[in-house]
Amino acid sequence: MYNDVKVLDIHGHVSAPMHGTPTLALMLASNTPLSVDPREAIVPRLGLSEEAWDESVTQHVTLLDEYNIDAQLIGPRPFLMLGWMNQHLLPQWTRFVNNSISKQVSMAPTRFVGAAQLPQNADADDLSQCIPELERCVNELEFKAVYLSPDPTGDRRSPGMDKPYWFPVYKKCEELGIPIVVHGTNCMDPRLDIIPHNYQVSFVWEQYLATQLFSHGDVFERFPGLKVLICHCGGALDRFVKTDYHLSQKDLSKNLFFDTNAPELNFLEAAIKQRTPKQICFGTEAPGSGASVRPETGRPGDDLVPVIGKFDFLTEDEKIGIFNKNPAHVCPGLGKLGC
Repeated sequence: MYNDVKVLDIHGHVSAPMHGTPTLALMLASNTPLSVDPREAIVPRLGLSEEAWDESVTQHVTLLDEYNIDAQLIGPRPFLMLGWMNQHLLPQWTRFVNNSISKQVSMAPTRFVGAAQLPQNADADDLSQCIPELERCVNELEFKAVYLSPDPTGDRRSPGMDKPYWFPVYKKCEELGIPIVVHGTNCMDPRLDIIPHNYQVSFVWEQYLATQLFSHGDVFERFPGLKVLICHCGGALDRFVKTDYHLSQKDLSKNLFFDTNAPELNFLEAAIKQRTPKQICFGTEAPGSGASVRPETGRPGDDLVPVIGKFDFLTEDEKIGIFNKNPAHVCPGLGKLGC
């Protein structure tokens, strides 16, 4: 909590045992979809046992407690969404991930809310084929948000996020009253091969591009009730003054939001100021890629409640907005755990 207000983290990922990678490896190696439901099956050879689940979820909850986080929206682990895999495998892998998210939520329902992965096909005419899985996740698994990758294949084949290709999902999300979480995924650019975990570089580009396309396009005129959260503060920051024609001059404060998942404090401070506090939602990704120790404090970089709590450029109301009111507004399903 922060000053007796519950802290809602809008950016988290599922902690399935070993991230479900034994199932993924077997599926890719055999080139065969595997009908394994982690909610029901105990398959020790795939690392899926009740003991393994209990250990992974307990570690996740313990970290949230340590970081003063009361509830978290959890979706797929983006670098394991693997939208480049063969299309006859992707739907089953997506289903496995979503069932894993459901399993984790059921084990700690006061701490977690689910967000769906979709079987995005970059070569399809549009995302209509994703609607059945989206409806299953919302209506059957009671998920409260959905993840979308701007570039699921990692090679920039997908249309920009302002194009009609995306409209079936936008329409359905507006209809269901759930937000879209935009998060980069894989990167197949050979120029980045020497960079460790180079998909992180792709996140910057894809999320910033998505920010610009939503800003300049007409998505929110077409879908005025749609809410979109772009991760990692929107990927990158604008270098132009606010009145510059390179930037959209629209008021996007009712539709477009950003999280605080940027442990570098100079960047985070600039992002909050540039995006404005009313469009910022608390998000850490913990446990995730931000655990490196901050030298000046000796604490992990993603332990952000005390950091943001000490930002003297924010008013107390703005801090409470970031920690609680803004994420509850963007994702009402998460907000129900923050009352």
